[in-house]
Amino acid sequence: MVTGELKSQVDKIWETFWTGGISNPLTVIEQFTFLLFLRRLDENQLRSEKQANFSDTPLKNPLYSAAQNKFRWSQFKQLDPETIRSSGTNDCTASKSPIYSAATRLAKPMRLK
Repeated sequence: MVTGELKSQVDKIWETFWTGGISNPLTVIEQFTFLLFLRRLDENQLRSEKQANFSDTPLKNPLYSAAQNKFRWSQFKQLDPETIRSSGTNDCTASKSPIYSAATRLAKPMRLK
């Protein structure tokens, strides 16, 4: 059962989607899952970057290229809604999208450390 702080966080997220015009529960779950996926991809790359810096070796197979850094969760979460909306329609073509790249890589098991 979800109680306390977790419930208030979920309620806040639901309210944010609702006030943004997304009221279909399935759409909310889809969008929320997508955002969690973006965050997890960024966390994985951050961990890999730290390991590469610590061992003084180049980063192997980065999920995000330098041109795609604006799609990383750490950058994306700081944008205002209008910028997010326009970047989604202008910059996310399938061949350039970090999500497309990551999804194709997820066909192979991800190394979690």
